[in-house]
Amino acid sequence: MSEPQKPLDLRLPPGPMTREDYITGPGNELALAMLLSWPDSWASRKLALVGPRGAGKTHLTHIWAETAGARILPATALPHQDIPALAHGPVAVEDVPAIAGDRAAEEALFHLHNLVLAEGHSLLVTADQPPARWPLVIPDLASRMQACPAVTIEAPDDILLGALLTKFFAERQVMPNPDVIPYLLRRIERSFTAARQVAAALDAQSLAEKKPVTRAMAARLLERLEDDAAKE
Repeated sequence: MSEPQKPLDLRLPPGPMTREDYITGPGNELALAMLLSWPDSWASRKLALVGPRGAGKTHLTHIWAETAGARILPATALPHQDIPALAHGPVAVEDVPAIAGDRAAEEALFHLHNLVLAEGHSLLVTADQPPARWPLVIPDLASRMQACPAVTIEAPDDILLGALLTKFFAERQVMPNPDVIPYLLRRIERSFTAARQVAAALDAQSLAEKKPVTRAMAARLLERLEDDAAKE
């Protein structure tokens, strides 16, 4: 009798986050253009990058940081930073809504915002919702964030998601059967993260079984992932 399979751990280290590794489509090309046209298109020297989880905000943030020479940090780390020193250059602050209600973190972002702009530098902030929906409790911070011009990344369409799957399989030197990617496109979450995770999981499954990646293998994997999710 075979042993039950362990739940799959799909937590992956981040992949390459360069401009060359970023695949564009109708849902993200405007956001990329806004970041690459910095500083000319940033009239107020600040920008909010908005998009759902897994849409590629962190990748775009790294592309901008490379261009601008910016520091990147999560909003939750702000209370532990030397804000005046941080404001000596461009800064990207990720996931601002995560600090809503944390007065120390909100105050740190408020001071960072003011100092960065006063120093003549730029501020990029990211979130999964537009700034008007961020439940910040410090009114002056909320008003400054709501004044940020915003650019939105949409979830990838079929063409972009298919290109992502092809890229992630190729990076792993995996050649799935021709019907695998169309099958996955109809069933996986529409995000950069999901595409990368499923490609990694199918690569691992293929190595374990010593078989090529087929539609049947993909079906078994997705069923297993659903079962694992239901047990959590």
